[in-house]
Amino acid sequence: MADNAYSEIVNLYQPKKRFIIPIEKFHVPKKLYKLFKQNTYTFKINNNFEKVISKCQLANRKDNGTWINSIIFDSYLNLHYAKMAHSVECYDQDKLVGGLYGVHIGGCFFGESMFSEISNTSKFCLLYLIAILKKNLFSLLDSQFYNEHLIQFGAFEIHNKIYLEKLSASINYNRIFTFIDNFQEVLSLLQPNNHKS
Repeated sequence: MADNAYSEIVNLYQPKKRFIIPIEKFHVPKKLYKLFKQNTYTFKINNNFEKVISKCQLANRKDNGTWINSIIFDSYLNLHYAKMAHSVECYDQDKLVGGLYGVHIGGCFFGESMFSEISNTSKFCLLYLIAILKKNLFSLLDSQFYNEHLIQFGAFEIHNKIYLEKLSASINYNRIFTFIDNFQEVLSLLQPNNHKS
């Protein structure tokens, strides 16, 4: 992570606890699922990765800053060209209004950042991501640092030692990251985990 957009240094961190979003036991808030089910938007993957990371870089944060400097921006762009970084994108007609991106290694997806220009669109992208990860039998969705907004989805912290054990097991799986064309299939993949909230 960089201290700000203009920093020429990238800092490396290894947190004592990792924040994990469960894939199989992912919790879909009832109100959010109802809105998602209306199918108001169009979803795509890897259609405009560069624009997604750019919008994540510019997104308003509580501390009015970003950890994405030019070194990080270019590094993730290169990972995308190597088919190791992916974006999930939400469109209102032809306008990109929400998205997220992360890195895919083996059976692991490492969520990096998300943005939303219309209420809930980044959350809708997370739902689409979960469906993709479930369908393709991913076993680890790493959100890295604690984020209270993700608690509603069942996210939780684990000690780094346990995380490294999960990582070493999952990273060797051969998993693919593929789009799900059928929206009803996305809903069916999310439905079993849809609890009241």
